[in-house]
Amino acid sequence: MDIKRSGTQASAQGPVEYFNGTVRVDPLFQANEPARALGVSVTFEPRARTHWHIHPLGQTLIVTAGCGLVQRWDGPIEAIRPGDVVWIPAGEKHWHGAAASTAMTHIAIQEQLDGKTADFMEPVSNEQYPA
Repeated sequence: MDIKRSGTQASAQGPVEYFNGTVRVDPLFQANEPARALGVSVTFEPRARTHWHIHPLGQTLIVTAGCGLVQRWDGPIEAIRPGDVVWIPAGEKHWHGAAASTAMTHIAIQEQLDGKTADFMEPVSNEQYPA
């Protein structure tokens, strides 16, 4: 058994290679072999968002605070709110982040495949993001 005590894992800024805007990533749990799942809590300031990306084994988002947005490639932009659970299938190109005027926090759970959880691509442009 391993208990991760609240406040014992350092927060990190979301890397500019993966995010637009101000993003904080708080680790929750890491995969220990043979498990592959890991989880983080991610807080997006208003208008902050991920770049377009895919997950080799999919991803689950659990919105815990604020109001956010999620979009699959060539799909509509969907509003997400606390209590919403979003499943993104393996290989589905998508982005997610905060609404224009409200921050959003979600828990992201994904599995590693060959040590990798995601492939990040191009940023979501201002034209693609709703003002």
